[in-house]
Amino acid sequence: MGSNKKHPNLQTNRSFRDVVHGNTRVVHRSDNSSPESSILGQETSLLKRKPVTASSSSSTSTRSASCSGKSSNGGRNYTSSSSSSRGMQFRKLSGCYECHMIVDPSRLPIPRSTVCACDQCGEVFPKIESLELHQAVRHAVSELGPEDSGRNIVEIIFKSSWLKRESPMCKIERILKVHNTQRTIQRFEECRDSVKSRAASTTKKNPRCAADGNELLRFHSTTLSCPLGARGSSALCAALPGCGVCTIIRHGFQNKGGVKTNASSGMAHDNSVGRIGEDSRRAMLVCRVIAGKVKRVAEEGAAPVTSEEENVAFDSVAGNAGMYSNLEDLTVFNPKAILPCFVVIYKVLS
Repeated sequence: MGSNKKHPNLQTNRSFRDVVHGNTRVVHRSDNSSPESSILGQETSLLKRKPVTASSSSSTSTRSASCSGKSSNGGRNYTSSSSSSRGMQFRKLSGCYECHMIVDPSRLPIPRSTVCACDQCGEVFPKIESLELHQAVRHAVSELGPEDSGRNIVEIIFKSSWLKRESPMCKIERILKVHNTQRTIQRFEECRDSVKSRAASTTKKNPRCAADGNELLRFHSTTLSCPLGARGSSALCAALPGCGVCTIIRHGFQNKGGVKTNASSGMAHDNSVGRIGEDSRRAMLVCRVIAGKVKRVAEEGAAPVTSEEENVAFDSVAGNAGMYSNLEDLTVFNPKAILPCFVVIYKVLS
């Protein structure tokens, strides 16, 4: 999968293959040892020990010629068997010039062409599915440093969303970027394509749905029970479903009745207090949402959305925003239409 620089054993395999098939000329030299102590000398001495028939009375040059396989069938068979045996040894082994490690590919239960390596840590997996799971769990997030422009943008959006506050209510500890898998991104884009297709087929046109599926930026607050992203860590924890943020990043949003998102981080925090309690340390997910066709509920006493409306007419519903009258409390029916992009780890000030 990688280049030759990343996998020098590919060059080694080609070198071994050239030697086996005779494409490379090999010269055996023994400058500091006797011919008998070298590999070639040992093989020659073994050849000389072979019984000689009628050509035993000939000259030394004739005996040498018979050992090379020109006048004796036994010598010819031995030479062919020796080269074949040595060729099999070369063919079974592959090595790395950098780490001086020799690997026997025959021990692998699958062909070498199907082995997948992680570009982050170099760990090797037999299947692409195993590699994707490894990357989704072990390399799920990365912390954005102060010099990163993306961190500044997310921080500004997060702080400006705490509206109608007389004093700061929280302190940001760190901001993480979520590395979604290709499968997760593909499902998100499929939701967009579905909304655009339905918008194009209806008589009443919806420009936003036809353009980009009515994509919005929304917040969702959840629990945090692990040091996610601390000290350069990029892995998710195993406390599932206790740790809400790791559960969402790994398995996505799981809510059959719809996932509630908010246009402001302050409103998302207030709504989560009644749902998950008042923990001091929280995780705020900054998400891209395909809202699609939105049903607006003007009053709290309005009729609830039926299952038929959820499945056919609307993709989400915007409830009453209360004190945040200029913002929307959006409930998305399809969890796959929500893509978490950033995580803000914050602490609520007393």
